[in-house]
Amino acid sequence: MQATIIIAVFGGVILASLLAAPRRATVDGFFGGASASGRAPGLWMLVLSHVTTWIFARSLMNSAILGYFYGIWGTLAYAAYYGSFLTGGFIVARLREGGAGSVQDWLGARFGSAGTGCYNLVVALRLLSEVFANLLVVGLIFAAALPGSGIAQSASIVIVALLGLCYSAWGGLSAALRTDVLQMSVFLAVFAAAFAALLLSPGFDLGRVLTAPGTAGAWNGQVLLLVALLQVFSYPAHDPVMMDRGFLADPATTRRSFHHAFWISTLCIIAFGMFGIQAGVIGADYEAELLGTWSVMFPSWLYIALLISLLVSALSTLDSALASAARLVVEELRIGTRSLMSGRIAMACFMGLGAALMLWGNQTLFDAVAVSGTASMFLTPILIVGLVMGRRIALWSYVAAFAAAMGGAILYFARGADWAMILLPEAHKYEQLLLICAAVLALGFAATLAGTRRGEG
Repeated sequence: MQATIIIAVFGGVILASLLAAPRRATVDGFFGGASASGRAPGLWMLVLSHVTTWIFARSLMNSAILGYFYGIWGTLAYAAYYGSFLTGGFIVARLREGGAGSVQDWLGARFGSAGTGCYNLVVALRLLSEVFANLLVVGLIFAAALPGSGIAQSASIVIVALLGLCYSAWGGLSAALRTDVLQMSVFLAVFAAAFAALLLSPGFDLGRVLTAPGTAGAWNGQVLLLVALLQVFSYPAHDPVMMDRGFLADPATTRRSFHHAFWISTLCIIAFGMFGIQAGVIGADYEAELLGTWSVMFPSWLYIALLISLLVSALSTLDSALASAARLVVEELRIGTRSLMSGRIAMACFMGLGAALMLWGNQTLFDAVAVSGTASMFLTPILIVGLVMGRRIALWSYVAAFAAAMGGAILYFARGADWAMILLPEAHKYEQLLLICAAVLALGFAATLAGTRRGEG
């Protein structure tokens, strides 16, 4: 019965998304998000699109899982990444003040093709990780909802990937913006009901949840909070979904959209994290990335509401990631002509590659965030010194900062390999990540400042 309801509701959301997508696709709408009449998106369309593309399924699960293991500190650590709306809004405003139409524009004017090439590589990896991680959550949900079916996980991934690709490829960014409003409205309604039920449940104590140390202790949650604070300036700059939305409307509307998206998304992430914290507080066993845990903890309707919330958030992120992938390939990499067909081919390729990554298996859902966040950290010294301080930076400094960040990301991802264990101290993986991030920033700033002195004049 649970599976039937989940499939029916989620199927209804997909059908509504198909109906909400624009009937007539234009090139400007596909890549630039303009409506059929050529109008830019309004404030609340931007706000809801920002929020729904950032509180996606992986993020919701990460917040809950970190809350289960590390209590309120784990959830706050993940919520700290949503400060990216403030830092991202600041970066967008400075770029627009300087006449740049994207991060690539600014980097290309200062570092040429090497500058945009390094950046686009990180962006492409970020988009692939978003497709992969959200399809992974879809598979986990249907595997939990249909435990007796051996093909539920694989079949659900293929079906959602194809359906998401269909309406995304029809309208591109304009379709993503319109469906984001619908999907976020559904998410907020369903999740608000689920969260109210959690607060009113007999075993829930807000004081205990807000002070809970988690099943593994609070320390590693506090370490992750420091990691998030180190990454929060560069993190939004490597997210094409956020950056693309920073150049669609006028500066005043854009600034307000970032501010509203910050507080709404942060509250949603902390609220969802409380479902994981509560599981740890009552001593529930950790099963199937918490999905099995919740099926035992909560009444059926509440469990269904949580799964629907996750599925809707996964769908809303997939279409936005594909729209950004199309813009990256066609407008930034200039592969193919600026046409609907080129954009649709790019979307299909990214969806296929993201689904193919499922064959590799996975370590943890947080790994995708940690690796891409570490890779993005070369942008922190470059943007602070070059964009904020207005200093000239040598190309070799940029490449050195990029190499340090990519080296750090690879080191963390491969931390279990023999060669990586020689380089890393014996410590918890999040303590290792903190040391890597500090080293990446130190090397990046050293190279940038050294190149600044040489590049002045």
